[in-house]
Amino acid sequence: MTDFIATMDAGVVDWARAQFALTAIYHWIFVPLTLGLAMVMGIMETMYYRTGSEVWKQTTKFWQKLFGINFCVGIATGLALEFEFGTNWSNYSYLVGDVFGAPLAIEGIVAFFMESTFVAVMFFGWNRVSKGFHLASTWLTGLGATLSAWWILVANAWMQHPVGQQFNPDTLRNEMTSFCEVALSPVAIDKFVHTVLSTWVLGAVFVVGISSWYLLKKRQTEFAQKSLRVGAIFGLIASALLMASGDHSAYTVAQTQPMKLAAMEGLYKGGTEQSLTVFAAINPFAQPDYENEDESEMKIALPYALSYLSTRDINGFVPGVRDILDGYTKEDGTRELSLEEKMERGKCAIAALQEYRKARKENAPEEFLTLLNDEIQENMPYFGYGYVSERAQVVPYIPVCFYAFRIMVGGGCLFILLFISVLFFLHKRTIAQARWLMGLALLCIPIAYIVSECGWLVAEFGRQPWTIQDMLPTWVGISQVESSAVITTFFLFLALFTTLLVVEINIMCKAIKKGPQL
Repeated sequence: MTDFIATMDAGVVDWARAQFALTAIYHWIFVPLTLGLAMVMGIMETMYYRTGSEVWKQTTKFWQKLFGINFCVGIATGLALEFEFGTNWSNYSYLVGDVFGAPLAIEGIVAFFMESTFVAVMFFGWNRVSKGFHLASTWLTGLGATLSAWWILVANAWMQHPVGQQFNPDTLRNEMTSFCEVALSPVAIDKFVHTVLSTWVLGAVFVVGISSWYLLKKRQTEFAQKSLRVGAIFGLIASALLMASGDHSAYTVAQTQPMKLAAMEGLYKGGTEQSLTVFAAINPFAQPDYENEDESEMKIALPYALSYLSTRDINGFVPGVRDILDGYTKEDGTRELSLEEKMERGKCAIAALQEYRKARKENAPEEFLTLLNDEIQENMPYFGYGYVSERAQVVPYIPVCFYAFRIMVGGGCLFILLFISVLFFLHKRTIAQARWLMGLALLCIPIAYIVSECGWLVAEFGRQPWTIQDMLPTWVGISQVESSAVITTFFLFLALFTTLLVVEINIMCKAIKKGPQL
């Protein structure tokens, strides 16, 4: 063991993870609507700029008001989330803060300040600045919000696939060697594109749902139909792009995090010509016996689809949970080490690091230190496995990954049908009579939030047990704190964030009931 890591009891780890999950889930309630509405109000103000119609102006101002309410409340949860890295995950922050902190610092200094500057012009600049400058401010507000998401997602992507860094045994820290490699890694790009597109879909569902409420109430029908058209067209385009990005994201996950893909698919024993499971009877309340059982026979699957999704070859080999644990040969002929081999390599890295630290204090010859450092760097990709004691620790909780993934994909298909149906009835000019569709659109608002949260459940549960993939398990990255302190703050945050959510929903509902000032 290195001297900067203390052994923590399971209670601290579990409660720290629960607190971070709580904060992240609440924060993600506000973020997607912010990003989605930013695009919608930009499109609507562009329509106002081109037509000069007062209806488009008031339509824009209405959605901007809802954007502003959501934006203000979302900031509080985001700030708490970043502070938790220091309070509950100090070992993690110490080890990788030089890399992980860079994108977060840029997000705070550049993107957030840009966003907050132009949002003031957007809200208070009507009739004070030119129409063109105000339109630019609206789009730049959305761009600032999107840039904020970019840098946060870069940080998260680095945790999923650490690149552009090297471990320094003298400081016990990972130090950045290539900023571009961190910021532009394939995982970061895929995560950004897929996540932002998902927020656009949620924003479109929100606009379509709220507009449908006005039609059901037979209020502001011109505003509602204009908003419906924009929301449905924007949502359909975003959904099509989301499907394409999802396909590429799945391929990237297969290359970089095969255990996550195996958990998403409930694939215990892999092979060639693998089918993609549409649905299977997996017990949602217990981890399956993946070591001894085969996949459920009660399933619906698409032949060859998983192999193609993972390798771009219908005959490609896809490893299952047992293959990853036991080791397997990749498509390019290289061999993936077994878990036991990775654990041994990880222990070698830890032992070499301890010896290096001791030798450095004793002023050992540089040649000897160089040899130890070479051994550390050679085994560093498996450093985290040195703290693993049993096979079950490196397998994510399969039921959550499996069902959350299918809820995410199923919800996306539902929204595509919703957007197409809305556009069809708008084209037929019978949208006001399709009250069942308006009711469905309204129901889709909470469904969209569930689907959005499920996407993050897949991303984060599928990465377990790693705070940083293969480098740092959760039980090593924790702070030296008492479990009582984490429990107390957990319930304080639960009360605070729930209050904020209730307040936001109440204010939003009042603004919606009041409606646009037409």
